[in-house]
Amino acid sequence: MDRLHEIEVFIAVADAGSFAKAGARLRLSPPAVTRAISALEDRLGARVFNRTTRSVTITDVGRSFLESARRVLTDLDAAEKEAVGETAMPQGHLTITASVTFGRSALPPVVCAFLAQHPRVSASVLLLDRVVNLVEEGIDIAVRIGHLPDSSLMAKRIGAVHRVLVASPDYLARRGAPVAPTDLRLHSMIAFTGLMPNREWRFLNGQKQGSLNLNPTFEINDAVTAIQIAEKGHGIAIALSYMVSDQIRAGTLVAVLDAFKPPAQPVHLVYPHARLVAPKIRAFVDFAAPRLKTALDQLMWRGAGDPRQDASGRAS
Repeated sequence: MDRLHEIEVFIAVADAGSFAKAGARLRLSPPAVTRAISALEDRLGARVFNRTTRSVTITDVGRSFLESARRVLTDLDAAEKEAVGETAMPQGHLTITASVTFGRSALPPVVCAFLAQHPRVSASVLLLDRVVNLVEEGIDIAVRIGHLPDSSLMAKRIGAVHRVLVASPDYLARRGAPVAPTDLRLHSMIAFTGLMPNREWRFLNGQKQGSLNLNPTFEINDAVTAIQIAEKGHGIAIALSYMVSDQIRAGTLVAVLDAFKPPAQPVHLVYPHARLVAPKIRAFVDFAAPRLKTALDQLMWRGAGDPRQDASGRAS
């Protein structure tokens, strides 16, 4: 069996964590995947995966071999591209993903400007409120909000956002403003499920981290709708700062319990690790990072310390 084929199958299984998913990605039958891995293990004289009927986990031998295997395929790909003069010219199709709200707010103008400069590149933008597996789902670049777990992904930081609680002036006039986290249990809460897993709100009280389990009056998996419901006076909603900066400056929403908001969360551009990053990915990251940082800064509302706010917290 072809050794490069075995390596390609090995990497696909390691990335997907499944023989079946790797086979679907490579358009191979499950027996063909099994044969390739078995041939590789016979050649190495050691198992690269521990597999049961329910799971596939990489062994220590497999883990140490994985980086070298990636390098072999990357070098081969680079050699082929160099042979036809493709190494320096960004070209091909680029797939980018981001959360729905951030993507709508900031991503399309940046992508369109990039494509105007690189006519040999086309792009798809997928707006999804879930974390995708870039390798398994064929994504080139993602905008990730939040702290990144250890992984094989490359990352470039483009800014940070805060989680904030907001309500309309009308709602606060009727129900009063909460002054402590526990006061939220007396209020109508509007939960965007993407920011309140298990209905939990986390806050910072001085130097101490705290959390509060809440029973929302209304739950929805769409941030824009949750914010609109809060604007209409139906309760207090949780949002990321960039989502509600315009509404706060316009006075249709007011931040509450701002002194208890948790630390800022970083925002990164992430892309799969490779020894030689594809020119289209490298070019987009270099082009998009400063522009998305500027867009994020313009969308940000930082609270009482924001120089664009007067002493009352209203837009100046």
